[in-house]
Amino acid sequence: MKIAGKIILLVAAVALLTGCKSSNLAYFSDITATEGSLPLTKSVLKIESDDELLINVSAEVPEAAAAYNLPATNIAKTGSEMIINTTTTQQQTYIVDKRGDIIFPILGKIHVGGLTTVELADELTRRISADIENPYVRVQLLNFKVNVMGEVEKPGRYEFPSERVTVLDALATAGDMTPYGKRGNVTVWREEDGVVTYHKLDLNDSKTNSSPYFFLKQNDVVYVEPSDARAGQADYNQNNSFKVSVVSAIVSGVSVITTLVIALVINK
Repeated sequence: MKIAGKIILLVAAVALLTGCKSSNLAYFSDITATEGSLPLTKSVLKIESDDELLINVSAEVPEAAAAYNLPATNIAKTGSEMIINTTTTQQQTYIVDKRGDIIFPILGKIHVGGLTTVELADELTRRISADIENPYVRVQLLNFKVNVMGEVEKPGRYEFPSERVTVLDALATAGDMTPYGKRGNVTVWREEDGVVTYHKLDLNDSKTNSSPYFFLKQNDVVYVEPSDARAGQADYNQNNSFKVSVVSAIVSGVSVITTLVIALVINK
């Protein structure tokens, strides 16, 4: 290897080690006390278009509530025959349309967009109470999904069974940040009322817990920015790949020319 090539490798290695050494791998590194408390600001989760809702109505007399539940079906195919089993306990779900509405048994069209699941449960309880004594309504959001991208171990789209999801929950599900992730620069992208907003979070700062973006909403995108060391490493690898490609092309060209020359000499 030429001296210039060795120098390039040495500089790249030093830069990589320096970048890793200077990065802070701890979350909330400003906390020094062994115990304490931090304020939390939980985002209000509203029902949106295309959300999938599981709504179950029950009562002291189960038969009385049956009409307010979608039929539970389980479709199985045996050969060329389709068998529909209505005895399964799995409930069908409601998809909120573009106007924010659902069609509910007996009650008809109901506007649910902009409500919380608790508010919708209260509204349904109030309206069903006119027909059933002491009904219990449970509303659950099923499609709470978050995209996690950037410097995490397992980037992807993740679904959560709970409406209480924080940035830390999303990162943990994605395998946590890699050592190259900037804990001081995590961006949450959010779409609300047709507008995409974003907010940068510093996970080295414990005050981040009070940010309205610390608790996520459905379809949020969490992006972890790579460190300068990772960017330098990527550039170095890309440049080396380009050099290898060029050398490979040159070698292939020389090989072809050599083969042609040999063939011409032999044929003379």
